[in-house]
Amino acid sequence: MFARCHLSAIFRVRTAAGSRRKIVPLKSPAHTRAVGQLIAAALCWSLGGLLIKAVAWPPLAVAGGRGLIAALFIAAISRDLKFHFSRPQVLGALGYAACTVTFCAATKLTTAANAILLQYTAPVWIALFSATLLGERTTRADWLTIIAVLGGMGLFFADNLEFSGLLGNILGAVSGLCFAGMTLALRYQKDGSPVESIVLGNLLAFLIGLPWIIGAPNLPASGWGALVLLGSLQLGVSYLLYARAIRHVTALEAVLIPVIEPLLNPLWVLLALGERPTPKALIGGAVVLGAITLRGVYNLRHRHATN
Repeated sequence: MFARCHLSAIFRVRTAAGSRRKIVPLKSPAHTRAVGQLIAAALCWSLGGLLIKAVAWPPLAVAGGRGLIAALFIAAISRDLKFHFSRPQVLGALGYAACTVTFCAATKLTTAANAILLQYTAPVWIALFSATLLGERTTRADWLTIIAVLGGMGLFFADNLEFSGLLGNILGAVSGLCFAGMTLALRYQKDGSPVESIVLGNLLAFLIGLPWIIGAPNLPASGWGALVLLGSLQLGVSYLLYARAIRHVTALEAVLIPVIEPLLNPLWVLLALGERPTPKALIGGAVVLGAITLRGVYNLRHRHATN
């Protein structure tokens, strides 16, 4: 008799003879768990908007302060960290630090909507370079998903987008490029441990923000509490989950699945401040979630066919 298996993890297909059956694994438990970890990471990231507003510091001071807390938090709960300063480890750290710092600066110099939308151009860069750097081919379905996601996000933020703030928009685009570079470098370390790159990147972000931290005003207890949550939960827990997940998903999945993060921000604003999203935002969010869901269903069926 066949061993009892989870129905969601197996699929039985007939052979050409029609009489024999075989069990074909559809998705490994590691991949399913990784998708859940990416969603949880996006949930943590989405808390940044409200928490950053509670810290009365300049953006780079906040980036540096939360970076130090995140580095200490991750180092405290991680075991056997190995800093060998290989090229992927260093490039991952540089990409991480550059992504967080340029994004903070972009939000200061342009609208938050512009900064978020431009940062999430990262899937385009990964789709262009993942085949060459990682051997992960981008399919037509992937490109259609990217187009739908960017279109949905454009609609989601349509009421808040502006064409002013050129420098901020440039930095937002650079943040997207750095996000892609970080993801590629972390994915390259899938057979090792990408956590060390994140620790180093947070320490580098702290060093970059240190001059602004020195000149920043003292915070009240609520501000310090928000900063600790930014470092420990919004960055620390999220990137621990991200580092574990990226070993079992493609680089493109690692940036497409967490794209739900900016869609969650209005939810927290609604709960905390009572501000309701516009109809365009609701439609755009539905387009993004629908595109990601359809891609997942397509990949699952495609795997059925190939097996």
